[in-house]
Amino acid sequence: MTKVDLSRLPRVDRVAQHPSLAGLRRRLGAEAMTRLARRVIEEARAGVRAGASCPSEEEAVARLMAAAQASLSARSRAVINATGVVLHTNLGRAPLGPRAVQALARAAGGYTSLEVDLSTGRRGPRGAFAEGALASLAGAEAVLLVNNGAAAVMLALGALSAGKKVLVSRGELVEIGGGFRVPEVLARSGAELSEVGTTNRTRVADYAQALERGGVGAILRVHQGNFRQVGFVERPERRALSALAREAGVWLVEDLGGGALVDLTPSGLGEEPTVQACVSGGVDVVCFSTDKVLGGPQGGALVGRSEAVERARRDPLARALRMGRLPLAALEETLACYLEGDLDGVPTVRMLKATPEALRARAEGWREALGARGIAVEVVMLEGAVGGGALAEAALPSAGIAFGGEDGKEDVEEVAARLRAGEPAVVGRVQEGRVLLDARTVLPGEEEALLAAVVAAVVALKR
Repeated sequence: MTKVDLSRLPRVDRVAQHPSLAGLRRRLGAEAMTRLARRVIEEARAGVRAGASCPSEEEAVARLMAAAQASLSARSRAVINATGVVLHTNLGRAPLGPRAVQALARAAGGYTSLEVDLSTGRRGPRGAFAEGALASLAGAEAVLLVNNGAAAVMLALGALSAGKKVLVSRGELVEIGGGFRVPEVLARSGAELSEVGTTNRTRVADYAQALERGGVGAILRVHQGNFRQVGFVERPERRALSALAREAGVWLVEDLGGGALVDLTPSGLGEEPTVQACVSGGVDVVCFSTDKVLGGPQGGALVGRSEAVERARRDPLARALRMGRLPLAALEETLACYLEGDLDGVPTVRMLKATPEALRARAEGWREALGARGIAVEVVMLEGAVGGGALAEAALPSAGIAFGGEDGKEDVEEVAARLRAGEPAVVGRVQEGRVLLDARTVLPGEEEALLAAVVAAVVALKR
């Protein structure tokens, strides 16, 4: 066997401390750079043993530079969402309004009256304002806030039906993004899944028949947010299930998902049940995310009857799942916007209500501004989406700009990549050989940065 000479491999410390990497060392830290350098040399050692040539010190430094830059790029960066998907899960779902951002900054930069009653100086309840505001908006007796929507469902089922059966229609045993599967969350709560009906048709009689067998703690109704069943289908009305649950002495829980507090039907978005409709329809506990259609920070809510919500509040798991002080501060101001009727202060609602005509006018302004800088684009009508697992069938007629560069010959994928690599990054769509930027999801104050990014990306490709 031929002996492999590893003595010529560059030293880890010399590579990690190379002068050309000083800026990256400051940003990553010396220890992190040393770890990366060690990994680079280990990979080089394995390569030499496999027959590859030994890298020089300069080559090892170049590899370390690439690894360090890749590590830095993994950090969260500011993104201009030009996809037309309002609640883009991969881009963080709902952006916060100015008031919520200011409240978040205040809470992050100092102390807050999180759990103290300033009028008495004694300890007070966490989230009293937000829970009271949400209860008022929803017409509910009580509210409990937790750190996400899945936690709300798990806590509700665990508190109300642990050790007992939970009836769920086979057509509602869904999976949403991120691997949230209703059967798995239900099992984790300590309750037992009991399927009723069929995939496409479930009647009240199916639930009634299962209740007769006993051992049932709750009925779970799951909103079909990110999919729709059409054709030969049947699903019980909410009030019918509520009446059955009351008669049988079991709880009715609904996983609503999006948490809409305003009716979006007048905006042509189809029927998305509001929290108020669920509460008035007789649901004991409505569970939803606060960072979807509601338009707040990441969190979850249990909304409904006092007896049911307080049982969840007393559950030991409630403390582990409680909402943190920063999202709580942002949620307070988001809900205050709803209370005051300032819906323009909630970016999600404002974007969902924007008309195609207004968006086209905005896109025309972009076309003129880019034309003045020598970049030709076309104003086009587009179709966006709500996103976030809400209103699966609702198409959002929108407008934006499309471009493929000079004579449409440049590589649009490279233009899109350059847009994503910018600061801030711009994420749009590539379709039919053109880059599409949808005006609906570009926030006020982002337009100049967007236009500058387009100019930079197109000009760089022409060089």
